[in-house]
Amino acid sequence: MRVPGPSFLRPATVRVHGGAGRPGRDVEVGMARPSTTDDGWWLGHVWASDADGLVDMIDLAPVAGPPPAPPQAVIGPAFAGALAGLIAEEGGRQLVRLKLHPAPDQARTWERPCLVQVAIRWDPVRAATMPAQELAAAVLEAFGRAVLAADRAA
Repeated sequence: MRVPGPSFLRPATVRVHGGAGRPGRDVEVGMARPSTTDDGWWLGHVWASDADGLVDMIDLAPVAGPPPAPPQAVIGPAFAGALAGLIAEEGGRQLVRLKLHPAPDQARTWERPCLVQVAIRWDPVRAATMPAQELAAAVLEAFGRAVLAADRAA
């Protein structure tokens, strides 16, 4: 699958193992230009790619194979954890949502492109004091950490 377009920010390079039987390799994590809804949700898309286009999630899974949990359950906590303190909370839960691109076969959840829709409600103090570029950079860095978490999932 092709990359959705040029990255809004300079793509970051993340070193992953490359999947079963593949040597370590670099992938780029990028993001589309984010937007904000009328009710304050920050929306964007992030992805991992190489020279051939979007990387499949299965290629980011551990060499031993993907864990039984779906990729969203692996990358979600790493992503939210990397943004701790920036994300608003309600009822003790962080206001962040990740939606992965659909898998052609829902029984094989790791066989899908690494394209993720992100929705975040920022902590009001952070949103008021941090420039939009800085918030976007935090999202891109957090996604890079999430890709590394998928690579190391057990």
